[in-house]
Amino acid sequence: MIDIANQDQAERWNSGDDAGHWITNQASHDRMLEPFMAMILEAAAIGPGDRVLDVGCGCGATTRAAAARAAEGAVTGIDLSAAMLERGRADAAATGLSNVSFIQGDAQVFPFEPGGFDVVISRFGLMFFADPVAAFTNLRTAAARGGRLVFVCWQPAAANEWLLVPGAALAEHLPVPDPPPANAPGMFGLADPDRVRAILTDAGWSAVEVIPARTPMLIGGGGTVEDAVDFVRTGSQGRTVLSGADPDTAARAIESLRAALSPYADPVGVRLSAAVWLIGAQA
Repeated sequence: MIDIANQDQAERWNSGDDAGHWITNQASHDRMLEPFMAMILEAAAIGPGDRVLDVGCGCGATTRAAAARAAEGAVTGIDLSAAMLERGRADAAATGLSNVSFIQGDAQVFPFEPGGFDVVISRFGLMFFADPVAAFTNLRTAAARGGRLVFVCWQPAAANEWLLVPGAALAEHLPVPDPPPANAPGMFGLADPDRVRAILTDAGWSAVEVIPARTPMLIGGGGTVEDAVDFVRTGSQGRTVLSGADPDTAARAIESLRAALSPYADPVGVRLSAAVWLIGAQA
């Protein structure tokens, strides 16, 4: 029995369609998010003997990348999703990594060994906590004295072209859900940089840095315009907007989506800009 404080998120990532889309399209998601993995790894400066915790590790791409750098150390990935962790374990075994382990748990309340990690990283896995101060306090306790925290989280939706362009195309034909309340757990839960600084400071972290970063991102990890359309259509944004639409309306919305993405295509794929905060702190 695992201790869960974030029950809504646990249900979402264990019984909803989000985890399924990630697992089915894992390679596409990982290629799409590759620029952010590079940001994290460079900023984290993981050494060969480091003990690393990857929070919200999903299918384990960042966990495996960290393990390659901490070849003489150990890397632990923690996530709420049993299915994504199963994929992570299988992929780590297939690549022969022996310094990787995975835990199903809620990082807000998981009883980590105090001071057990030199580096704590996350690629878009820290925005979902019901009580972020409690969660980051727990992670600070898990970090060794002087340990490093490095993660990326999304800037507001209005700064992210990769959401605005397809969202506007779909909205020409179908109603778009109201945005969640400000600072609610979810994709934009840490979009306010001043709030992030306050949360980390209240949780006992020091030397907090919040650095804006913007990069082109390959929608669906590259391929044709049709590949990008299919990725958006079956992803969270597309499923939410298209759910319940009659076939003719859905077809018109997808045609608008295709037309909106086409100008951003190059020989590698459809590129739209993405804006994140690269955040660092010290225990």
